[in-house]
Amino acid sequence: MKDSFEYDYLIVGSGIFGAVFAYEMQKRDKKCLVIDKRHHIGGNVFTKKIENIDIHLYGPHIFHTNDKNIWDYINSFAEFNNFINSPLARCGNKLYNLPFNMNTFYQMWGCTNPEKAKEIIEKQISDVNISIPENLEEQAINMIGYDLYNFFIKGYTQKQWGRHPKYLPPSIIKRIPVRYTFNNNYFNDKYQGIPVNGYTEIIEKMLDRVTIKLGIDYFKYKSELDSKCAKVLYTGPIDQLFEYQFGKLEYRSLRFEHSILDIPDYQGNAIINYSDIDIPFTRIIEHKHFNYCTQPHTVLTKEYPANYNHRNEPFYPINDEKNNIIYKKYESLVQNNRDRLLVGGRLGKYKYYDMHQVIASSLKLVKHEYLNYG
Repeated sequence: MKDSFEYDYLIVGSGIFGAVFAYEMQKRDKKCLVIDKRHHIGGNVFTKKIENIDIHLYGPHIFHTNDKNIWDYINSFAEFNNFINSPLARCGNKLYNLPFNMNTFYQMWGCTNPEKAKEIIEKQISDVNISIPENLEEQAINMIGYDLYNFFIKGYTQKQWGRHPKYLPPSIIKRIPVRYTFNNNYFNDKYQGIPVNGYTEIIEKMLDRVTIKLGIDYFKYKSELDSKCAKVLYTGPIDQLFEYQFGKLEYRSLRFEHSILDIPDYQGNAIINYSDIDIPFTRIIEHKHFNYCTQPHTVLTKEYPANYNHRNEPFYPINDEKNNIIYKKYESLVQNNRDRLLVGGRLGKYKYYDMHQVIASSLKLVKHEYLNYG
């Protein structure tokens, strides 16, 4: 570290990306200062105990990966259970299994074998004859046909993104699994689970020997903070970092409505999606089912999609062509300032990441920094 700096790294944001980077650099005798505008650590994976239940305050986070090294890494900070995400979809007054599988097809069409389900879906795909999907609606119909699209995807997606699926990029829907077995496991990954004591414990252990300052707006104290640190790792919105000089990137936000019920169980499942467009929320989360709890009370969270207005939290980047062009301009500025500036994480990279991808990306940056500047 240069004598003129108090810290080797200023890390803006205490979510997974920043916490992993701080932990690994501290192990390598680098001095880190972590700041966060929120009054808690952990970013969106922060969990808080309410009624002795770990509540995912910013939406459910199920850890899943096929990478054993990443699985072993995260398990070194906490014990994980064997939770399997098996959500349901409520359409009208009926419940259907997700992801799309033979249970769903039986509930929809009475299919009892994969051949019949494939025949129905392939017939519907053939009827619309879309060779190259140009938007989310066409991509979805090309994957699952128009029955499933209209029933489960259309209304839910319009609520989630605040626009008709015709005006969304096809890449958004490519993540959804479709399988022709009676398997309700949403993910195909070999390793899956949730920490038995919540995610906050993991971040606490990562940052145990690191200087942390909470409730700090980086942009309010930017000059002072930058002057103390040899390098800055920024994990917030990349357009804000450069004062929106190329324009503002678009996101969707969320509003969470939490409630405590004086009953032991409300819906019998961790997650139930609400597909109908006339219901304003997209899903209800019942947190006790993430850890198989038996408390006499239960805690629910309703998720309401919201427009992002730069006063609420950005959650989902809208990676259409217009926004991606703007992002690339900001990314070029990062490269031009690489000697003092690093950018990472979901907001910094304007990209939807799963948790295991965030960890892998942060570890890659650690390796690059240490090999080149260590």
